[in-house]
Amino acid sequence: MEQNGPLDETPLYRPGLLKEIDFSEAQAKFKGSISPSNPGENLVMRPLCAADYDKGFMEVLKQLTKCGDTPREKFLARYNQMKSCPNTYFVTVIEDISKSKIIATGTVVLEQKFIRGCAERSRIEDLVVDDEYRGLQLGKLMFQTLLLLSQHLGVYKCSLECLPENIAFYENLDFKVDPQSFMQYRFKELS
Repeated sequence: MEQNGPLDETPLYRPGLLKEIDFSEAQAKFKGSISPSNPGENLVMRPLCAADYDKGFMEVLKQLTKCGDTPREKFLARYNQMKSCPNTYFVTVIEDISKSKIIATGTVVLEQKFIRGCAERSRIEDLVVDDEYRGLQLGKLMFQTLLLLSQHLGVYKCSLECLPENIAFYENLDFKVDPQSFMQYRFKELS
């Protein structure tokens, strides 16, 4: 079903979660007073909303990896599917409100476990900052926010996957390379 006109501004998850994070617990050091509530001039950090499709959300993701063709209706179907799984997908964006442009994104995904007394773990996924906005500490801010969000949600561990050239960035933020081997099997390569 094709939807024309402006898209919904309803957030994917409860925006108050970002305000509940105790950013004083951040391990990362920042120059200036950057924080989730103050990411920079004309910048706002918030949950993803459907309207972000028209603000360049997919273009930012394309700077990270292959995204394939994602028409509006396909994006909306996936967004609605994620929204129908409360407390699972926490896609967070930074918008340059002076340009109505999404300039950074990152995701926390919660996984329900039977181990550790039916605990939850999280993964940080798809963290990227638009090329034009790199060097403003936004990647570090997004990462630290997602990590503290994971802690706030009560997970027993948080993990991520990254390219070898990005390991040093995450190690500087107190993540450790785990001795367990990461393995995968790809069924098909998407464009």
